[in-house]
Amino acid sequence: MTGGVLGLVTVFVLAVFVGFEVISKVPSILHTPLMSGTNAVHGIILVGSIIILAGANSTTQQVLGTAAVFLATLNVIGGFAVTDRMLEMFKPKKKQ
Repeated sequence: MTGGVLGLVTVFVLAVFVGFEVISKVPSILHTPLMSGTNAVHGIILVGSIIILAGANSTTQQVLGTAAVFLATLNVIGGFAVTDRMLEMFKPKKKQ
């Protein structure tokens, strides 16, 4: 595939639009299971970025690999925080 940078940008923009349309149609009751699935995917991305970082040869690869590990870790932590907050909404309120 010889699309170059323009092809990559086109795929990215289309993915953003499709992702937005898909997520905006999800009812709020389904966001918690959706976030749980997303956390699993982010965990796989984190493991993959660690494996890639382990095989880095140059300084540029090490910097990009470290950034990938850091950003994937933020995604996992943020996903669990959002899931926890969503689950708190469904717990019964305690009487005082």
